[in-house]
Amino acid sequence: MSEIAGQTGLRAGATAVVNESYSFACMRCGNGWEQSYEIEHHTDAAGHEFVLYVADGKVVPSPLSKPECQNCDSHVVRIMRPGRVASARDAAHRPSRVPPPAGPVQAPTADAGAGATDGQEQREHHHWHLSDLLHPFQRKAS
Repeated sequence: MSEIAGQTGLRAGATAVVNESYSFACMRCGNGWEQSYEIEHHTDAAGHEFVLYVADGKVVPSPLSKPECQNCDSHVVRIMRPGRVASARDAAHRPSRVPPPAGPVQAPTADAGAGATDGQEQREHHHWHLSDLLHPFQRKAS
C-alpha cells in the first residue's frame, strides 16, 4: 500500500514522498471509488514535521481525516485497501456462473438395506426431541 519514491518530483522542502492508494465506499448511496495520493513529508521552520496529500497534482485534505462521498457529499465513507472497489466492479460485471442442473436424486433401494435389522431402521427414522439431545448432560442423583 505504501511505497517511498525517490527525490524526483518533490515540492520545495519535501524530504520524501510516499505513494498511497485507497478504495472508498459510501455507506449512504453505495458509490465506490479509488484514489492514489502522493504524501509529501515536510519540515517547517520550527522543525516540526507535517505532510501534504497530493491527488492529481493538487494539494488535498487527508483522506483519512474526514472523507467525503463524491456522489452525495456524505461523510459516512468506508476506507479500504486499494483494489477493493475494482474487484467488486469486476465481479458485478462478470457473467454469472449458473451451476448445472441437478440430476434425479438416487434413493436407496429396499434390497440395499435388506440386511438391516428393525432396530437400525428405527434409528434412521428417529424423531429427535430436546430431551434426547440433553440426555448426555443429565446427572444421576447419588
